[in-house]
Amino acid sequence: MSCFHCVAPTAVAKAQQAKKAALKGTNGKKVQKVRTNTHFFRPKTLRLPRAPKYPRRSVPRKPELDQYKIVQYPLNTESAMKKMEEANTLVFICDVRANKRQIKEAVKRLYDVEAARINTLIRPDGLKKAYVRLSADDDALDVANKIGFI
Repeated sequence: MSCFHCVAPTAVAKAQQAKKAALKGTNGKKVQKVRTNTHFFRPKTLRLPRAPKYPRRSVPRKPELDQYKIVQYPLNTESAMKKMEEANTLVFICDVRANKRQIKEAVKRLYDVEAARINTLIRPDGLKKAYVRLSADDDALDVANKIGFI
């Protein structure tokens, strides 16, 4: 049989301490935060991502500018032919809204050639002209023959 006096004194002390804490409560003292700023910023709360119940648009929009709309047709003027022979450059009329990256991608998709650089200008008649300089491993005359405008 175990008696009260036989229990280790530390266990009794711990039990009394636990009783005292239970009666007093653990959050008795609340420390007030010292505010150093005159502005109060609302605390950031949880922001959940949207989970829509139905699509707001019945049919998803398809891209307005595809490669066929971007590159409209090649130019075969005298100056364009000279560029083709001397500077390994093809000249195209493109959509005015297309940028250089889009033109580069469209030329790559349509003709399977890598463009080294692209210069663009908008002609006085409102059309966009793109000078597509081909990389060294592609020949502009071969590509023009493949397209079929030489």
